Amino acid sequence: MKNIRNFCIIAHIDHGKSTLADRLLDYTGSVTAREKQDQLLDSMDLERERGITIKSHAIQMEYVLDGQDYILNLIDTPGHVDFSYEVSRSIAACEGALLIVDAAQSIQAQTISNLYLALENDLEIIPVLNKVDLPSANPEEVTDDIVDLLGCDPEEVIHASGKTGFGVDEILKAIIERVPAPQGNVDEPLQALIFDSVYNTFRGIETYFRVFNGEIKKGQKIKFVATGKEYFADEVGTLKLNQVPKQSVKAGDVGYLITGIKTAKEVKVGDTITDFANPTTNIVEGFEDVKPMVFAGIYPVDTEDYEELRASMEKLQLNDASLVFQPESSAALGFGFRCGFLGMLHMEIIQERLEREFDMTVITTVPNVSYHAYTNKEPDVAFIVNNPSDLPETTTVNRVEEPYIKATIITKSDFVGNVMSLCIEKRGMIINQTYLTTERVELIFEMPLAEIVFDFYDRLKTVSKGYASFDYSPIGMKVSKLVRLDVLLNAQPVDALSALIHADNAQHIGKKMCEKLKELIPRQQFDIPIQAAIGAKIIARETVKALRKDVTAKCYGGDISRKRKLLEKQKKGKKRMRQVGNVEIPQQAFMAVLKLND
Repeated sequence: MKNIRNFCIIAHIDHGKSTLADRLLDYTGSVTAREKQDQLLDSMDLERERGITIKSHAIQMEYVLDGQDYILNLIDTPGHVDFSYEVSRSIAACEGALLIVDAAQSIQAQTISNLYLALENDLEIIPVLNKVDLPSANPEEVTDDIVDLLGCDPEEVIHASGKTGFGVDEILKAIIERVPAPQGNVDEPLQALIFDSVYNTFRGIETYFRVFNGEIKKGQKIKFVATGKEYFADEVGTLKLNQVPKQSVKAGDVGYLITGIKTAKEVKVGDTITDFANPTTNIVEGFEDVKPMVFAGIYPVDTEDYEELRASMEKLQLNDASLVFQPESSAALGFGFRCGFLGMLHMEIIQERLEREFDMTVITTVPNVSYHAYTNKEPDVAFIVNNPSDLPETTTVNRVEEPYIKATIITKSDFVGNVMSLCIEKRGMIINQTYLTTERVELIFEMPLAEIVFDFYDRLKTVSKGYASFDYSPIGMKVSKLVRLDVLLNAQPVDALSALIHADNAQHIGKKMCEKLKELIPRQQFDIPIQAAIGAKIIARETVKALRKDVTAKCYGGDISRKRKLLEKQKKGKKRMRQVGNVEIPQQAFMAVLKLND
């Protein structure tokens, strides 16, 4: 066991984690020349297309140093704030972390937040300065930044390049020397932590675990503590590029387990695996429950596919434990699910994965956050509002609270003005401003989560020319002056387009929503009024004009009363149509309402 090292790679987006992981695999000879490809561990098509890591990937390497054989278990993690739950789970399975910093971009927001995650779990941190071969690299200055952040010696910072492979031997040596070997006892009862799982159509659910005590053998009868179910371990083994079956996986090691489970509900990430005959008394501290930030409804295009969508969501939840969902129904869209996501990118990825992996085409409603409403009757009892249509009548509401976040933005000093005005426009309050260097500023804001849900991140990148990096953490609920904005089409409210909005912005947003919908709703045979309303008060209106046949074309000259008679007859017909007609809303109308600033 003293020759095992478990470590993960943490960094900000695009600082070269996956590329450096490739070099480590090349250097230790874990992949053959035929299997080699860039970002080898990003196995999902979606990851390769977008050039981002979405899932954590575990892989085992073997390395010889000073005549000793070492086993290195590497976990490559994502960098986006939307996938921070993946990072926290990977950190729980390791004793050390490589903190990678781009020599051209220096320390960014995600670098700091991932570092704190690792320090909370008492991991040994090995700082690595990556991309030193770039012409724009600034190694001396960035090394000073790392030293200030970590309080380490400048000599401890390893200079490396994921592209050329420079410094990889140094990194491997540092991992073996600095990362502590796992603690644990092979003779104690089995105690293992599930940190990930994936659904395989042929073999059922594959569970990835880290053994803390004891060992898990092939054919052994095991028990999952949280669900209380027992199974036989049909196959256990370690994770190289492909799975390698073994007779047993011992304490300190990371491996996979196949038990032939077919139902997704039976496996919970963060659960403890133990021996059925001789169970362990102390359960591994699991992970805290994920706190979704953004909520949206996901509905099948065809209502008959509802059960199929449920099965797909359950399978997807195995692989992405940060997805939370519960059934709901809507008057406009039928049966579907209310889903909780960690951010807008996460929501987009889930939608893409449902489409690609499960062939499910879905409609997504306007994303929002969850609010607390208090009524005049019971001013102390919070009523959770996940969907704007759940908000009680305006007259009975005492107050509404919304979630606030603490946002950390690191940007170049040239863009401070732009970033500040964007945050103030989004109802933010500046709390602190510190100059990390003469060039880089850290701004801390308190702002409502609802304001960053839609387009904040995109606009932040625009105003800072792509330089600003952004990270946030929730700080609780605060009272706000919120109203429910309803959209009425042909005098019928469309519940999927309702939104809770700050009273000061309601007029402006209502007008923009109506204008946007006017462009997107196709013309019908009758006039369609599009109205934005707060309670019974209409605050904005647009009309999609009817397609009209030219009924006066056959009148050459003649008296005006002839023409008027024909026009009046047409008007009556249109009025009758409008009473019975209903309006189909195209899918892009739901999504376009989010992008009101375009």
